[in-house]
Amino acid sequence: MASDCEEVPLVIGNEEIKTDLCRYQVMPHNHKAKVAKYYWATPDLVKKAIDVAVKAQREWEKCPFEQRLEIWLRAADLMATKYRQQLNAATMLGQSKSVIQAEIDSAAELIDFFRMHAYFAKEALKYQPISTNSKVTLNSMRYRGMDGFVAAVSPFNFTAIGGNLSYTPALMGNAVLWKPSDTAVLSNWWIFKICKEAGVPPGVVNFVPCEGPVFGDTITASPYLSGINFTGSVPTFNRLWVQTGENLGKYRNYPKLVGECGGKNYHFVHASADVESVINGTIRSAFEFNGQKCSACSRMYVPESLWPKIKEGLLSLRDALKIGDVRDFTVFTGAVIDATAFKRISGYIKHAKNSPNLEIIGGGKYNDSVGYFIVPTIVETKDPTDKIITEEIFGPVLTIYVYKDSNLDETMKLVESSTPYALTGSIFSQDEKWARRALEEFKYTAGNFYVNDKSTGSVVGQQPFGGSRMSGTNDKAGGPHYVLRWASPQSIKETFVPLREYDYPYMRS
Repeated sequence: MASDCEEVPLVIGNEEIKTDLCRYQVMPHNHKAKVAKYYWATPDLVKKAIDVAVKAQREWEKCPFEQRLEIWLRAADLMATKYRQQLNAATMLGQSKSVIQAEIDSAAELIDFFRMHAYFAKEALKYQPISTNSKVTLNSMRYRGMDGFVAAVSPFNFTAIGGNLSYTPALMGNAVLWKPSDTAVLSNWWIFKICKEAGVPPGVVNFVPCEGPVFGDTITASPYLSGINFTGSVPTFNRLWVQTGENLGKYRNYPKLVGECGGKNYHFVHASADVESVINGTIRSAFEFNGQKCSACSRMYVPESLWPKIKEGLLSLRDALKIGDVRDFTVFTGAVIDATAFKRISGYIKHAKNSPNLEIIGGGKYNDSVGYFIVPTIVETKDPTDKIITEEIFGPVLTIYVYKDSNLDETMKLVESSTPYALTGSIFSQDEKWARRALEEFKYTAGNFYVNDKSTGSVVGQQPFGGSRMSGTNDKAGGPHYVLRWASPQSIKETFVPLREYDYPYMRS
């Protein structure tokens, strides 16, 4: 696969399309190497995909749920066996994930999404309303697909998210326009091909790479928009939300917007914490996949009494981290995703070098001559409100604020007040009483909260994922309720005894 540049067409219905808007996906760790040649859709092609999806949805919804379930489980089996290594290779080469990070993403999590969401949907559909006397009145509930189409806009950082955003709505009877990230086209294309082989009919999911604003402008202008399933940046989701609001008068339905937008995730260390657990958990959370997980630890609060040991441990492990080409299985991590990310992240490192309140205590180097490599960087700040510890960086930069043990209460308040996000957070403490207190005080700081564990690593069906505030709509992908966001329930009452009167007994005198 590394020596090939796979051609990836648009797919609308049963038609493969190539346009003049040709683009290439490259290896982040070797940006001269192309892994995929793909094509952007024009506005007219996006409109065509909408028409195809709207027509396909009505036919697809007629497919019994049991048959849809069989297709999804067949797709999961293909991902787990026949195409497991192709999915992992595409994710490693195209998104610069190490072999273990690819395996837990494009294999394990992707398969879990297909199997667990199928299970959750099956369980949800078992519910039926109460019928006190079914010989007189029978009440029932059915879950329809939504009237129109769903737009799925997926990110680069998890192949599994691409599969979930596009195919979970389809499982529930919807037709989808899937705009994959330009920097994850190859792995997402493999998902599309696998699902086609599993039996997903043409037009149910349409594969539509496209320039972001063109896609967003076109879908939000359509009266048939029924939902947007999104993972990406706050500005992009805000734009889609505003455009949807401005077009409300056009729509046949109120579109459902589901979004996950990242965060400024934290590790908060109490004086009673197990130091070794703090060190290992933080290195993994902050620097696996170069801090490009939505849940990656980017800020850390450490008590003065533990700082010398934690600092020594963090720097010792950081110095041992190997970065490079992910085809070398001894590397800890590869490169950041592209030139835009490299520029943004290195900008924060430059800020750290030039600020009197910041000290780079480990790392701080970067080079994009071969790949977009940024050395895992640890910064100590004297100012807990500096932008480096309050703004999302989405890269391998960890900022630490060392607080006086006597200032524990004041420092705890910083967790909530410092950022507009609330995605993931962790506390480390062997003091059960303080941990319970922190669980309450940090209640609204994270949608996924961890006690004595790192802020990354949610597992489908075990830790349903999502955050609130500017981190998203907190609809908890990987949980039992997520599938119902993509259904339009219909309540049905059947009466078997004819109604013979219009009035009520008390009215007769």
